[in-house]
Amino acid sequence: MRIFEAKNVDKVFATTRALTNVSISVKEQSIFGLLGPNGAGKTTLIRIINQISAPDKGEIFLMGKKMTRADISQIGYLPEERGLYKKMKIGDQAIYLAQLKGLSRHDAIRNLKIWFNKFEIMPWWNKKVEELSKGMQQKVQFITTVVHKPKLLIFDEPFSGFDPINANLIKQEILQLRNDGATVIFSTHNMGSVEELCDEIALINKSVKIEDGPTDEIREKYKSNIFDIKYRGEFRNVDQVLDAKYKIISHVEKEKENTVKVQYLNGDSNNDLLKALMPAVEIVSFEEFIPSMNDVFIQAVEESNKK
Repeated sequence: MRIFEAKNVDKVFATTRALTNVSISVKEQSIFGLLGPNGAGKTTLIRIINQISAPDKGEIFLMGKKMTRADISQIGYLPEERGLYKKMKIGDQAIYLAQLKGLSRHDAIRNLKIWFNKFEIMPWWNKKVEELSKGMQQKVQFITTVVHKPKLLIFDEPFSGFDPINANLIKQEILQLRNDGATVIFSTHNMGSVEELCDEIALINKSVKIEDGPTDEIREKYKSNIFDIKYRGEFRNVDQVLDAKYKIISHVEKEKENTVKVQYLNGDSNNDLLKALMPAVEIVSFEEFIPSMNDVFIQAVEESNKK
């Protein structure tokens, strides 16, 4: 089931085109990466989903029905620009924000205390926001985003400001929220997190969606017939047996074994490359190079910019 869909969404601000005919579709109980360079249009789409602004054209749907402002209670949104009332006590502020999302005071306090204890910040309940570090403020905002158990969670750069330990804590909580039934739309420039977390992605550049689909399939799509090969023997033997169909990208010699990175320029048969090398050297390992999401991001955006 698709819990969220945007269909042919356009948005223009004065002379700036923010979104051009953008469509995305998000599976229920999945983590969906919304990616793109700065200024691509990601935040505009997120604001439209949250009913902060409206599309000039196109429609958005939640659970198969056209979205209205009443659906906001089903969404949890953690914006990139964080903001809490600095003079207000943490506990009082968290209760207030939870009640805005429809929880009773009793349920808000109960749910918040579970999360505060989980994140080990319960001793700060009666402290003012200005007394907290940036990372602890981030934890509070994460909690107020998820405390009402929304069906759809939207995280915009959720790891910004966290040290590695707390960033990992947030990653694990996002995965657990997904496992417990939530659907996540996740916007970040950290491509390592995309590989770890995202089931599917959409990549937007200059207001236009230029790529989308399952993360693994997109990485496969951008592979370039490059192979990492470890071997024992002489590099000159490798160089001699590889003809014009192959390009040697790099070569590293070590005491026990050497490594060569080879691109197959004419064809896609792994066996042909192995057959060429086996008479010349002893193959220790043979692995096809699959591009990272960072590689995909750079290549897709650069190709889009050339059009």
